[in-house]
Amino acid sequence: MTYGPDEFAKEFGISREVADRFGIYDATLLEWSSRHNLVSRSTIEDRWSRHYRDSAQLYRRIPSDAKTLLDLGSGAGFPGLVLAVMGAERKLEVSLVESIGKKAAFLSAAAEAMALKTVSVIPERIESITIYPPDIVTARALAQLGKLLGYAHEIAGERTTMLFPKGQDVEVELTDAAKYWHMDVVKHPSVTSPGSTILEIRRLRPVRRQFSVGTRKSREK
Repeated sequence: MTYGPDEFAKEFGISREVADRFGIYDATLLEWSSRHNLVSRSTIEDRWSRHYRDSAQLYRRIPSDAKTLLDLGSGAGFPGLVLAVMGAERKLEVSLVESIGKKAAFLSAAAEAMALKTVSVIPERIESITIYPPDIVTARALAQLGKLLGYAHEIAGERTTMLFPKGQDVEVELTDAAKYWHMDVVKHPSVTSPGSTILEIRRLRPVRRQFSVGTRKSREK
């Protein structure tokens, strides 16, 4: 059975207005993808499961009192723009960090087409951004966990929650990251890929202060 927009709307219980926005998002994605390589062409046909559904499942892990979300390496908006659409009615403020010009331009165009006033696009490298600590940090298919935690440590506050979808090598990544980072971790099974996991991370702190992963906080010690 093909998983499409109707199945997506039913699974996540979204309103007609939200479904309409996703329709605009999808049309914009297809139009831009005809000219630019926004997502792997091999996944376009199955995009509603591979990208929209895979991203939307993170929304269930966002605390109800969260007000701000920062998505690292947003690409075509998975998961950040998807979460922005789902959180628009509750006025979840979403910042999308994307340094590649054509992808940043797509994100801006898609957000404008959907009339999303809660989205801002940051067309810079992650290492160079300065932002008030968000309630939520997300990243999908961006980097190994240890590197993601280095990015997040620069950005996150004491109460920030990190949501990182990971594949079948998640235990290896966790073991490697634990050499350098203390963290509280909850693992949630992915609804789209057997063996894949969503890591819910809080209270991130370095194992020792002199350790450096090239982060500003470590260098300032």
